[in-house]
Amino acid sequence: MKARILLYSIFISIPLAMGFAVWQSARYAALKREVQRNNRVQSEIVAQNRTLITEIAALSASSRIGKLARDSLGLDRKKPEDVMHVSIRD
Repeated sequence: MKARILLYSIFISIPLAMGFAVWQSARYAALKREVQRNNRVQSEIVAQNRTLITEIAALSASSRIGKLARDSLGLDRKKPEDVMHVSIRD
């Protein structure tokens, strides 16, 4: 009787172990695809970040801001003697 139970448990455990191996393999493949997708998204975001940093550098250049101040706003540099310093004391 014990030999039969042992034999049945062996016959049942083999398909269960194979099923578990198949499930684990499918899960591994799904996780691998997700990691690859995340790597692609990360590289796209890094590329966008580089582009934005370049645009920020171009837009914040002092020569560009000075030109905008002169042309669009009509501002010009003042001589140091034309500047009045005001100090407030408590």
